[in-house]
Amino acid sequence: MPRLVVVSNRVALPDESRAGGLAVALRAALAEHGGLWFGWSGKRVREPETKPAQQREDGITYCTLDLSRAEYDGYYAGFANRTLWPLLHFRLDLVEYSQETLQAYLAVNARFADALVKQLRNDDTVWVHDYHLFPLGALLRERGFAGRIGFFLHVPVPSSDMTAALPGHEALFGGLSAYDLVGLQTQRDVERLQDYVRLFAGGKVAANGRVTGRDGRRFRVAAYPISIDTAAIERQATDAMRRLPVRRLRESLSGHPLMIGVDRLDYSKGLVRRMRAFDEYLTRHANHADALTFLQIAPASRSDVSEYQRLRGSLEGLAGSINGRHAQPEWTPVRYVNRNFSHDVLTGFYRGASVGLVTPLRDGMNLVAKEYVASQDPDDPGVLVLSRFAGAAYELPQALLVNPYDLEGTAEAIARAATMPRAERRRRHAAMMETLRAHDITAWRRSFLEALQAG
Repeated sequence: MPRLVVVSNRVALPDESRAGGLAVALRAALAEHGGLWFGWSGKRVREPETKPAQQREDGITYCTLDLSRAEYDGYYAGFANRTLWPLLHFRLDLVEYSQETLQAYLAVNARFADALVKQLRNDDTVWVHDYHLFPLGALLRERGFAGRIGFFLHVPVPSSDMTAALPGHEALFGGLSAYDLVGLQTQRDVERLQDYVRLFAGGKVAANGRVTGRDGRRFRVAAYPISIDTAAIERQATDAMRRLPVRRLRESLSGHPLMIGVDRLDYSKGLVRRMRAFDEYLTRHANHADALTFLQIAPASRSDVSEYQRLRGSLEGLAGSINGRHAQPEWTPVRYVNRNFSHDVLTGFYRGASVGLVTPLRDGMNLVAKEYVASQDPDDPGVLVLSRFAGAAYELPQALLVNPYDLEGTAEAIARAATMPRAERRRRHAAMMETLRAHDITAWRRSFLEALQAG
């Protein structure tokens, strides 16, 4: 098999503790093929070295570049997170565009390409990840690399009209034709990208799904829904019930059933509407004998961006307002926490929660939804309330699917989840677990790489 080269914005170095299953899956793929992982070290320095740092462990070479503070501000904090992130999550109103940050984004991608191409062999297979690196495939082609290059987008694809609203969109999205395979989360994402290529990028879409770019290069676009290490999550959640934080949480509930939400603090996650929907549930169902306690874990992210600062303030105010109106001396309905927990503790929290509330306004997949399901006790499982605008909704139709913009509908789904009979809960859970076991993280990365090799 050819050597695999993974390229991502951040590299999960072997001595770093990473909660997510993606790093584990990519390491497994690299170990299986013998490989190189290339990307940003996570460090910001005054004057970065042009030559990447390298370390090797378990047959994998980790190759990283530092960013200067100016590069970080323009490429990462600027164009990637203030321009592309809101665009890709259907929030044109939040897009901040400037030529300065675009040029920084393109310059960092060019620096990555310059450093990476020196590490590549002619028969390498390159797998590029996410929106930070849209142009990398075209830049590698310009530098003479002719091997197979795949790209996987972890976030949603917006409608073609929205994509075309970005100044200079042709250079970014039209350049996807440099890849041999573009993987997206859902078939709906595939259709949106094909529409963009056909309507705005001067390309053609064939009946077999093959796409021809304006430059005449043919490539394939297909859905590869990312997943979790299902068996590992099952084991971890069972073991986690003995962990002290999990036991303390259960003891603190005083008999009230738990509803849980776990999200990075981000406007795409629908956290304000989620809080309001819970408020609506409490108002409509005040007669529930054992009203839910809602634990929302939302670690702060991108705290230097004003939109995120405003979001945090809004959520803190809402949590206080809901508690002020609905709390009893022995019961606080909302527990809002801005801190991280280890992954094993989180799976214990999931297992102890009667309801999992996952209601993003737009999400590429949302692995919390899958992890919540995999963490449940199959004999007495909880119920997943899931936004239909999350990619996971396509694979988990047995969840209670909701429109997160409909507060009343979400409130009624919460009430239904809290009172669902055990037999129905078990049927729904068993069907979702069948999907998650058949389509786990290993199946995801193998299916993508096999398709990339097949051409």
